[in-house]
Amino acid sequence: MPVTAATSTRVEAPVFVARLAVGGVAAGLLALAFPPFDLLAGWAAVPALAALVWAFRGLSRGGGALLGLTVGMVFFLILLGWMRVLGPDAWVLLSLLCASFWAGAGALLPGLLSRRWWVVTVPLLWVVMEALRGRIPFGGFPWGRLAFGQADTALVGWAALGGPALVTFAVALAGTALLATADAVRSGRPRGAVLPAVLIVALVAGGAVSRAADWGGPDGTSEQLAIVQGNVPRLGLDFNAQRRAVLDNHVRATQELALEVAAGQQSQPVAVIWPENSSDIDPLRNADAGQQIDVAADAIGAPILVGGVVVNPADPPRDDHPGTILNVSLVWDPVTGPGETYVKRHPVPFGEYLPFRDILSRFITRFDRIPRDFAGGDEVGFLTIGPVPTGIVICFEIAYDDLVRDAVRAGGQVVVVQTNNATYGGTGQPEQQLAITRVQAVASGRTALVAATSGISAVIGPDGRTTWQTEEFTSDSTVTAVPLRAGLTPAMRIDGLSELLALLALIGLVLAGRRGSPRADRGEP
Repeated sequence: MPVTAATSTRVEAPVFVARLAVGGVAAGLLALAFPPFDLLAGWAAVPALAALVWAFRGLSRGGGALLGLTVGMVFFLILLGWMRVLGPDAWVLLSLLCASFWAGAGALLPGLLSRRWWVVTVPLLWVVMEALRGRIPFGGFPWGRLAFGQADTALVGWAALGGPALVTFAVALAGTALLATADAVRSGRPRGAVLPAVLIVALVAGGAVSRAADWGGPDGTSEQLAIVQGNVPRLGLDFNAQRRAVLDNHVRATQELALEVAAGQQSQPVAVIWPENSSDIDPLRNADAGQQIDVAADAIGAPILVGGVVVNPADPPRDDHPGTILNVSLVWDPVTGPGETYVKRHPVPFGEYLPFRDILSRFITRFDRIPRDFAGGDEVGFLTIGPVPTGIVICFEIAYDDLVRDAVRAGGQVVVVQTNNATYGGTGQPEQQLAITRVQAVASGRTALVAATSGISAVIGPDGRTTWQTEEFTSDSTVTAVPLRAGLTPAMRIDGLSELLALLALIGLVLAGRRGSPRADRGEP
């Protein structure tokens, strides 16, 4: 495998424009490798990465930053097209924020490509860049990590060993190895193509073996768990105005499931999973809402995990202050009523709470839709629902490795994702979130149950394969036998060290490369 330097020359304006064109096309293909497009079932990411990296060769730091920002905008504008339902300004600004991290990486890429070990250092840089984007600002936005487009490829198997960060590294490494292979063939050194080609095969084979391994097992007992998708009255941002109808839909769907159980068409579940926002009416303060949940729990004869919005008891409304609210997962027992609660730890900025409220609300009337902020919880997402030790994450939290890892390490033997994607129905966002959940299922070695108000609800095995899923904007339910797993995958054991190790390895290889002389003057690829 070539580990010497890439050719480095001054790039003139016409050539830079050509690089922009190649990089833009490559970034577009990379975005199309993600759901809902799934170009080549996700494999398109590898040649797209190879072409994208090639475009940075020979650029200055400033040129690399400009190219990174431009191609980053192409990628995120396509990937985050579902943000348009919130307004074109939100779509463009979020894309620009995410692309700024690509600009930072782009400033460093030309230097790395001109030195030894670029085949490895470029993937390490990508992992570090994604780690930063997933943490800052406001807790970060990890959507669009390379790993999250690989749910249908063999490379997803690396998630069990090192989490999504290792999958990102594997995808990027396959891309740089492909570029190194092309370099060797183009320069008339076919023997130099052997090692990078073997590396690509090893990455694919290793991922396939890891995916098939029983990292989270062996299975313990199995329990029958139900998922209910009650649906929402209509599309769009205003569905919450009909929150009682949403609650009634889930009560009705649960009663219908109970009739199927009584008729022997479905197994009796030990617990039922409702989605996020299935009761936006606070059932702890509104007796009528609580009574409706009681009706559903009595009918099915099992505790229900309700996705609710409740008043924050630590910050209730006052005459001069609207108070804050909580996005909760609430276990509702048919006998004892409300019990254990998980409070969403990572509310969505500008969606569930408004930073700089006093300033922004003066200029953007759309923020009137967020009259009160959601407060974040500080307890790990772990609840016992009936006999089932359950790891809980709510909606976008599934994209944050540490929240999933905490829930599993706390004792969750199945992962439950309660979500509400009604605002983004028909935009591709639910498919992207489902793919993220599939990757996290592999990383955790757990079956993942997704309950969505309007879709897509799903049952996902520990290998990331979906065994049942719903259509969007339908009412549906299922009862499924879920194997409970207590073992931890290597990814769960290393406690998120993958990204730190990537940073340390990147620094070490860069320093080692500086001690050697760059070989740009020799024109070696």
